[in-house]
Amino acid sequence: MGAIAVIGGTGMQDWPGLEVKRRKKIRTPYGEPSAPLVHGRVSGADVIFLARHGIGHTIPPHRINYRANLWALKRAGVRDVIAIAAVGGIARNMPPTGVGIPEDLIDYTWGREHSYADGVRRPLQHVDFSAPYSERVRNALLQGARRAGVRVAARGVMGVTQGPRLESPAEIRRLQRDGCTMVSMTGMPEAGLARELGLEYAALAVSVNWAAGLGTGDIHAEIETCVVRGMEKVRVILDMALPFLTAGVQHRR
Repeated sequence: MGAIAVIGGTGMQDWPGLEVKRRKKIRTPYGEPSAPLVHGRVSGADVIFLARHGIGHTIPPHRINYRANLWALKRAGVRDVIAIAAVGGIARNMPPTGVGIPEDLIDYTWGREHSYADGVRRPLQHVDFSAPYSERVRNALLQGARRAGVRVAARGVMGVTQGPRLESPAEIRRLQRDGCTMVSMTGMPEAGLARELGLEYAALAVSVNWAAGLGTGDIHAEIETCVVRGMEKVRVILDMALPFLTAGVQHRR
């Protein structure tokens, strides 16, 4: 059984409660990962933690070296990846501090290194992306949320925008028409690269604000208020979900 990795994003630059055993820098053919891999133990599970935005949260979404990050996790023996994402809520079931486990996505990003199939290190590869997220990892997260008593949006579509600026109201209306229920800046190419490497990848999304045009008041103030409360829910869900993955049991909804 492979290791379990958690990629932390905005609001989760570190992992309170993680018993750190060692930190390891990994060199990759694609450059430096965002941060050293933190090996530790939490809730009875051995895990690897990677800070997506780097130490001190200094790397903007469009500058993250996603290829190096996922390659480093694969080299470290990871099989299952839980990607934490701070998102803007679009659907009514994704209000600020709400948690969702998306089942599909739409990629609106551009200019990012989005594939290992560059014709140099890897040949052309057409991966099946019919189900962008691992159902086994999603089910573990859903079981963890139930056990934690945290209500989650069990389905949904994540729209991934370029960033680092937030979206305009017209852009959010477009995402609504496309069927997006939440919006992030880091979900792609992360999910696609994980699929190319054969990693079991799923996202655990926490809404930290209403997307542009859907709420009232200062968006930045809303984010600051909601990110802490939302990430508390995320950590509780992780604590409850990790044993399901460690046991290697596939649970059905």
